[in-house]
Amino acid sequence: MDISIVIGQMCVMLLMIVVGYYLYKKEKLSDISSRHISGLVANVCNPAALLCSAFDDGPKLSLLQLGYAFGITLLLYAILLLMGSLIPRLLKTDPDERHVYHFLTVYGNVGFLGIPLVSAVLGSSALIFVSLNNLVYNVLFYTYGLSIIRKKAGIKAQNSRRDLLGKLVNVGTVSALLTIVFYLSDIPVSAVFTDALTYMGRATTFLSMLVLGTAVAQMPLRTIFCHARDYLFLALRLLLLPIGCVLLLRSFISDPLLLGTCALLLAVPSGNLPLMSSREHGLDSDTHARIIVLSTLLSVITIPIVVLFL
Repeated sequence: MDISIVIGQMCVMLLMIVVGYYLYKKEKLSDISSRHISGLVANVCNPAALLCSAFDDGPKLSLLQLGYAFGITLLLYAILLLMGSLIPRLLKTDPDERHVYHFLTVYGNVGFLGIPLVSAVLGSSALIFVSLNNLVYNVLFYTYGLSIIRKKAGIKAQNSRRDLLGKLVNVGTVSALLTIVFYLSDIPVSAVFTDALTYMGRATTFLSMLVLGTAVAQMPLRTIFCHARDYLFLALRLLLLPIGCVLLLRSFISDPLLLGTCALLLAVPSGNLPLMSSREHGLDSDTHARIIVLSTLLSVITIPIVVLFL
């Protein structure tokens, strides 16, 4: 992977975040419009970008190769879960906030930022690996992750299969599954349909960065940058953890596209799905929101560093 391409793409994304910041400060974007754009990205643009990868004309992976990539994805999330338990204890965080650091460690921004980043750096052919990652991510969060939030909120576990199924059937899991199905079946699709998906998918990067810019604009910069523990945590999460995983994976992954995708998805900043769910259940989320914003800003520097170890 050419490091100059990665640095260039991160600079481009930073500029678009600045645009979002500026538009919010000038009241051209509001909190309401930002939420609407977020919904557009999550429900239309991201799924379209994933589905586009299923219709690429280039050579495709076999079922065995996809199975191997799926196994790698499971391994990475097993490592993230382990580190999500160890890192808060290593940093001696407040026991009441350990679940926050767990979420910040395990659940990266693999959809909102990961999809446009992988597409820009590695091309749409790598998005099939992102689909596998998103599938595992969503199933893991809506089972294990949501159970942690409900426990912290004092809500008794709901054993209803219908309730669990309702949580699992969402845009993220459905679009990831459809991408894999279309990818494997090689069904002929009209160029009109694929062109429409392409145009919608191309909007992902800019709209995602606009929303991140508004998120930065809504928090006082002094609040974001003045906590020393945050930097120590993010050094572990954004540098040491992904670099360690990359060095481990290099020994048994020969496909540079798979290795590059794993590296980028490990290096993305913390995601906001656990944050939104925590707020929905009435949990304090100030620390969570602050570190998400800081990790997003620092990732402009840390992602190129991680890529150097490929």
